Amino acid sequence: MSSTPRSGTADGLARRLHRDLDGEARFDDYTRHLYSRDASMYAITPLGVAFPRHADDVRSAVAAAAEHGVSVTARGAGTSLAGQTVGPGLVLDLSRHMHRIVDLDPTARTAVVEPGVVQDQLNRAAAAHGLTFGPDTSTSDRATIGGMIGNNSAGSGSLRHGMTIDHVRALDVVLSDATSTRLAPVTEQERARRAALPTLDGRIHRDLPHLLTTNSRAIAEDFPAFWRRACGYRLDRLADSSPFNPAHLVVGSEGTLALTTRAEVALVPAPARTTMAVGHFTSVAAAVEATEDALACGPATVELLDRTILDLSRQKIEYASLGTVLEGDPGALLFVAFAGDDEDELRTRLHELTALWARHGHGYHTLHATTPDRQAALLKVRKAGLGLLMSAGEGTRRPLAFVEDTAVHPAHLAAYTRRFRAVLDRHGLTAGFYGHCSVGCLHIRPFVDLADPAQVRTMRAVAEEIKDLVTEYGGVNSSEHGDGLARSEFNRELFGPRLYEAMREVKSLFDPDNRLNPGKIVDAPAMTDHLRDAALGPAPQLRTHLSFSVVGGMRGAADRCMNIGACRKSGTGTMCPSYMATREEHDSTRGRAGALVKALSSPDAHRALGDERLHEILDLCLMCKACKSECPLGVDMATLKAEALAHHHDLHGVPARSRVFAGARTLNRLGSATAPLSNLPGRIPLLRTLLDRTLGITPHRPLPVFARRNLARWSRRRNRTVQLAPLGQLTFLADSFTTYTEPDIGRAAVELLEHCGWEVRLESGGCCGRAALSKGLADVAKSQARTLAHRISASSPPGSPVVGCEPSCLMTLRDEHRAMHPDDPVIKDLAGRVRQIEELLLDAVTDGRLRLRADSWPAGRRFLYHGHCHQKAEVGTAATVALLRAVPGAEVVEPDAGCCGMAGSFGYESEHYELSMTVGADRLFPAVEAQPDDTVIVATGTSCRQQILHGTGRRAWHPLEVVRAAL
Repeated sequence: MSSTPRSGTADGLARRLHRDLDGEARFDDYTRHLYSRDASMYAITPLGVAFPRHADDVRSAVAAAAEHGVSVTARGAGTSLAGQTVGPGLVLDLSRHMHRIVDLDPTARTAVVEPGVVQDQLNRAAAAHGLTFGPDTSTSDRATIGGMIGNNSAGSGSLRHGMTIDHVRALDVVLSDATSTRLAPVTEQERARRAALPTLDGRIHRDLPHLLTTNSRAIAEDFPAFWRRACGYRLDRLADSSPFNPAHLVVGSEGTLALTTRAEVALVPAPARTTMAVGHFTSVAAAVEATEDALACGPATVELLDRTILDLSRQKIEYASLGTVLEGDPGALLFVAFAGDDEDELRTRLHELTALWARHGHGYHTLHATTPDRQAALLKVRKAGLGLLMSAGEGTRRPLAFVEDTAVHPAHLAAYTRRFRAVLDRHGLTAGFYGHCSVGCLHIRPFVDLADPAQVRTMRAVAEEIKDLVTEYGGVNSSEHGDGLARSEFNRELFGPRLYEAMREVKSLFDPDNRLNPGKIVDAPAMTDHLRDAALGPAPQLRTHLSFSVVGGMRGAADRCMNIGACRKSGTGTMCPSYMATREEHDSTRGRAGALVKALSSPDAHRALGDERLHEILDLCLMCKACKSECPLGVDMATLKAEALAHHHDLHGVPARSRVFAGARTLNRLGSATAPLSNLPGRIPLLRTLLDRTLGITPHRPLPVFARRNLARWSRRRNRTVQLAPLGQLTFLADSFTTYTEPDIGRAAVELLEHCGWEVRLESGGCCGRAALSKGLADVAKSQARTLAHRISASSPPGSPVVGCEPSCLMTLRDEHRAMHPDDPVIKDLAGRVRQIEELLLDAVTDGRLRLRADSWPAGRRFLYHGHCHQKAEVGTAATVALLRAVPGAEVVEPDAGCCGMAGSFGYESEHYELSMTVGADRLFPAVEAQPDDTVIVATGTSCRQQILHGTGRRAWHPLEVVRAAL
């Protein structure tokens, strides 16, 4: 990894930025490390990072950097695939604060946005007016408009809507001399007026037309013929357009010419309807051969997905629904979408394509997806293609983006793909294939180990062969993801000496001192310089409390992150709740993973894990486990944080509050035994203040209420009627919360299970270890886990189900127990026996053993259901939703409400209370508050129910309470 050491330059620049910026500037080693990477195979450690709040801050930052002789690299989401957004100087994160939609004019179909606005954010605002932003990237949930402008991004809809350059009207920018200007269409009279000014803007408006004239022949003759170009400076657009608009030259310039602070972009009408044909093929070659027939039917998009990615999707809960709609085991799928307003016309084109494929023998099955719900499962996997492919990497052998988005005319795509595969085969490389067949662009990522010098040489050889191959077919070396560090080296050869020198003149005109993102597009280093994995070195030895089964141990588990940024999304999913609340890079899953990689690469990794700056970065992780399922690479930050906390405690001791929360079962048992007296401290302000000052337990949140008649006491004293148990015995995990604070839920569960024919054995003798592990008391948790697992195994029939009501505890038996004791056969066996109660009750509904009454109070009601994060991560919520729908006449709504923000003890901690409420207020509270008073709120987790009550004043029921009431 290229690195710039801390120096007097850094100190002086830091002082200047702290003085001049309203935003923040950070020069600590961890922040510099986090911004040394993007989603590419490169890493360059910057001198520092600034977070501008507005255009004046950008101008001040550029001026300060120039004064100290430091280059400037701007970035949005940091998801560039070719290394555009890493650099050795000052990095400007324009996504942290500059994310306002300044104006949206539905009549003019334009929007004015700051560079940090995310594509989906703009699309949500535009959707209210039937509009959308045309370049629909697969990373629309985190890609910023500023990044799309820098990259000239395009997506699956580029056949109809082109590229970002086709939608940019005007740009407010900061130039390399720290002056601001507006680049927009100008009349010749206005251009001449500006050209007369003694400024850099004046020089641009004076010299750029002359540059175009001088190099007109090279511009006309030397650009690749194919239109979908995200490479080089787009001089062709200036030469071919009138009026003169230098903003188009900035689009795709990767921050090397000017820094965008505000953009006026065009919007397009969103189609009223979309219908889709999904062709099933035996191979990628067969699917590509069918592309021309698809294009003949006038589609909006034609997308390819190969078996590699399909197989990977089947391993993730997030994409499991895809398997239910496919026919057989396709080697490739072709997604052909038709969009418009006339439903009959769309249906006609769908059937025309199906008939055409059948007539020409293309594919063995064509699926028609005509409803949004059916299309959702298909599109979700297609948009996750990159992440799913990345998840197949092992250790430092990863699918890399170095020949990733070449494009040729679709008529040549079949032949080109065959020869491309032959190149890979000759070099012994495998790759996944997906992409946009409609525009001849395939995303092909060969698996390469950059830690192996021989593999690096192979990578370069393949890059050179593919560059020559795409040139032979009149295509482009980058049609979507830009030049960056991966491809800029080849631009002289690709564009020819005349055009390349014209591009160097452009760079010199806009940036005479080479301050803005140097080394990209022109005058670039070799593509094999600054490689991320090559410089990381082997992981130091580290004894861990938990098992990390991936190559490289704990560091390997963290280093699985390839910075694709799925954890930076907002408004959808659960990952990452703290990032959604703070918009801080270090509060994202990838930020924390990157920080851990830095610590675990230190010579003394154990001591590095005790670093206080590292634990500031880990602190706001709610350990929701959403990253385990929603991160395509499966980075499990909850487990990584638990291990890091354990090392921190080894070095610094265990805080009193951590011991209290780790002993939740003991605390709850004592509270129940002394109730109702034990509930008084929660009602006395003075005692709540004392808890705040001594333990850091917030006085703003109600404490749980202990139940005198707890679940174990009820079970011992109840009058049992003799019942047959034809299904045999199961074990009910009487967790610390269901037992001592919400025993009515446990009662409902036991009664339902017995009604369905089970003999229920209550396991209430110990803790699963979840509470201790969450606070970093790994050895305590391991002891509790082994004790509980062996007790259950010894006292239950082999193979019998183990069930429970609290997902965080039940799922611990499936997941964390195995991480704590990977070689214990009893624990492995027990993990395989864990079932959700909802699954067993659904079986009973199906075979008639459980009949719910149509005259019960839950019948005919509307339910809003919120699933527990651990449940969603481990097994999903489908069983719970299906059980609620089994209530006669029930309407079940499951909003995409993310994490509730409570996260067990997290929401009780004084310093975390405000963030906890912010997370809940993002989507969950509004979803609940929008429901009519007679809607029944349902939530699986005890923390979720507490948070809903506290944040909205609405009671939330456990699903089993509702079903029991319908019995």
